[in-house]
This record gives sequence, structure tokens and C-alpha cells, in this order.
Amino acid sequence: MAQFYVNQNQQSNGDHEVHQEGCKFMPFEKNLLDLGGFTDCSDALDEAKNTYDQVNGCDNCCPDCHIT
Repeated sequence: MAQFYVNQNQQSNGDHEVHQEGCKFMPFEKNLLDLGGFTDCSDALDEAKNTYDQVNGCDNCCPDCHIT
């Protein structure tokens, strides 16, 4: 089970990116909301949607959940 976080700062397109622990593009810790442990990124995105309307997976650490 991997640990996932969502960036509380939105991207220029309005997305709040979901990252897996250890991602080289992980935002500063103060900007992260801990989503918890999940077996895949889609469950982490579902959890992030409880807080933010527009979420997307990081292209680097969550490519299966990244929508271009």
C-alpha cells in the first residue's frame, strides 16, 4: 500500500495534483494534504475529490491517473 498526497495549491489549469510518496515532483510539505494509504492512484484521486472538485494524477508518479 502506497501513501498519497494532494497538493493544496492548484496548478495553472485549476488541477490539484495527487502524488505518491517519494515522487521527485512532490510539493513542499506545507502544501500537502495527506490522503492516506491506497493500493492504487484511482482510489487516492477519489479521496482527493472529497476535498477538491478538480484533481489529476501526477504525470510522473501516477501516470495511470493522469489526464492530459
